[in-house]
Amino acid sequence: MYRQLARSSPIVPRFTRSYIAGQFTGKKNPNGKYTVTLIEGDGIGVEISQAVKDIYAAAKVPIEWEPVDVTPLLIDGKTTLPQAAVYSVNKNLVALKGPLATPVGKGHTSMNLTLRRTFNLFANVRPCKSIVGYDTPYENVDTVLIRENTEGEYSGIEHTIVPGVVQSIKLITRPASEKVIRYAFEYAKSINKPHVLVVHKASIMKLSDGLFVNTAKEVGKEYPDIKLDFELLDNTSLKLTADPADYKNVVMVMPNLYGDIMSDLSSGLIGGLGLTPSGNMGNKVSIFEAVHGSAPDIAGKGLANPTALLLSSCMMLRHMSLNADADKIENAVLKTIASGPENRTGDLHGTASTSHFTEQVIKNL
Repeated sequence: MYRQLARSSPIVPRFTRSYIAGQFTGKKNPNGKYTVTLIEGDGIGVEISQAVKDIYAAAKVPIEWEPVDVTPLLIDGKTTLPQAAVYSVNKNLVALKGPLATPVGKGHTSMNLTLRRTFNLFANVRPCKSIVGYDTPYENVDTVLIRENTEGEYSGIEHTIVPGVVQSIKLITRPASEKVIRYAFEYAKSINKPHVLVVHKASIMKLSDGLFVNTAKEVGKEYPDIKLDFELLDNTSLKLTADPADYKNVVMVMPNLYGDIMSDLSSGLIGGLGLTPSGNMGNKVSIFEAVHGSAPDIAGKGLANPTALLLSSCMMLRHMSLNADADKIENAVLKTIASGPENRTGDLHGTASTSHFTEQVIKNL
């Protein structure tokens, strides 16, 4: 996702480490291509995944896809991924995922949560940038939000104290906080946004969010060239919707629940989840995904918009240092959207089918 840059001056870190989590360490196959695990997903996932495969083939991207089935298994009451899928992702170190639907009423945990826990995907990276040709009430949006992905209120620690009284525990640890905050600093360097903003509510949750804030202060000492600021969550919510330009040159990082809400809010500024790329970083494995739903109501009708999955795949290519391929595909997608409603899908107030949109992207490569 980023390249490691040399420091200009020696700093003695408080946290010792020999490896910064989130880096891609995969190798090319003997044929000069990388193998990427493909989780097509449910509903419209098959159609938008096919669009990605067709565009990659036309662009001659050095990628070989390895499709896997992630239909969940319920073992001893616990939602589990098929072993073949786990093996594929761990072998290839990178995956592209379409939307997944969690089975309803069968005792299954969220599939996205299962993936995060299985591969320890500690950080969710959500860039949101205005799309030329698709107008919203906000112009020139260019935000980056990094969300801690493994704990907080989503740790799943909750129980009934007495009937009618439920307690849910928010878990914040120094190791998890340090990992995602350090990743935020490294990511800020890699995209030339030398300003990290920690979003929190330590004014109320003095111990939990206080630990997150204090960890950021310690990690920040190792990055003297990057400005570090702190902002209360409610203040960020107000300012981001009032004028997103205030956040153009910063990388926001925050605990899990805040990041979940604020990342979707950011997506709304540019037109919704159908235009938003997303990447989940693990210690060694990374999974890039379309964060919108599986839209079963339009599945198989040729109406789906593959933009989010395509832009997420461009994030994946940059993570793999295939920057030229990423730029070529991203530019073709954005050119297609900007060309007019006849080449945009219905969710973008256009008339194009999935196949027509795909064909136009290929023409614009």
